[in-house]
Amino acid sequence: MPVSSLIARLPYPSASTQRALAIAAIITQGGIGVTGSVVRVTGSGLGCPTWPQCFEGSMFPVEHPEYDTLNQWIEFGNRLLTGVVVLVAALCVLAAWRIYLTHPGRKRLLVLAWTMPGGVVAQAAIGGLTVLTGLLWWTVAIHFLASTILVWLAVMLLHAFAEGDEPPRWQISAGGRKLLVALVVALAGVLIAGTTVTGAGPHGGDPDTPRLQAPIEALATVHGALLVIYLAVLAALGLHLLRGGATRRLWRRYGIVWAVALAQGGLGTLQYELGVPEALVSFHVLGSAVVIVATAALWCAARDRGPSVSFHAAPSVAQDISSTDRRKPTVTRS
Repeated sequence: MPVSSLIARLPYPSASTQRALAIAAIITQGGIGVTGSVVRVTGSGLGCPTWPQCFEGSMFPVEHPEYDTLNQWIEFGNRLLTGVVVLVAALCVLAAWRIYLTHPGRKRLLVLAWTMPGGVVAQAAIGGLTVLTGLLWWTVAIHFLASTILVWLAVMLLHAFAEGDEPPRWQISAGGRKLLVALVVALAGVLIAGTTVTGAGPHGGDPDTPRLQAPIEALATVHGALLVIYLAVLAALGLHLLRGGATRRLWRRYGIVWAVALAQGGLGTLQYELGVPEALVSFHVLGSAVVIVATAALWCAARDRGPSVSFHAAPSVAQDISSTDRRKPTVTRS
């Protein structure tokens, strides 16, 4: 029996189910980055020194004179959480596929859903590279940046469930769109610069991990300057919205971006002044995910793709597909 026929027999996901799955995708994609930071700041990055096994011949931590048991379980626990991410990603695909069978025009939704498990596979490969290279700083940076992309895509998926598939009709002018693009570029710069600060910082995931040989003060200054640029572009966008008008939804999300970006900037400054304590590192990683979510939500609020049809099922879709599978051509003989 074709896979589509099996999926068509699943219950059509309700609106609340669609939203819950997409929100779960955002939480898990962002959360795995936070737990990864816990691995790093506790020096547990090589608690499991091989991949995909924890030790040669064992998927689980084992007593070993060179590796602390707690560090092993912290790293192994982070690997186990990947299973939760996989489960949520798979459920997103099933929900989007079930919707697509009822509404064939929802191909964009299905493609976005497939980026979730696709991203998990990519992250698993990058994670393996990170372990096998001994936590080289640039592999850790790539691992983190891949998570930021997946968080952005998860926000896009959440909106895709609730909107149509018409070509985007922008709610802001061409100048506003350019500023919005500049805002996203500035955010990317902030995130990339942040990974260099981490690469030169004291928390490498293992005491013997080579660090980025660059002055951390200079890297932190660049990181902070890029955040200032991000905020300046955000302010310019606000002035543009004042002149051109904006929906209440857009203004609300714009305000949220300001709140989370300023909070993240303050947290980063406090973290630096206190000598980068472990707990604040993980909170800073969490804050970066929140800023990404807020910026992506602002992007989505700036355009309209028409009403969604995903919240309404055609009750006969499973029967229609099954009937199509069984249907035989009729030959009439004269």
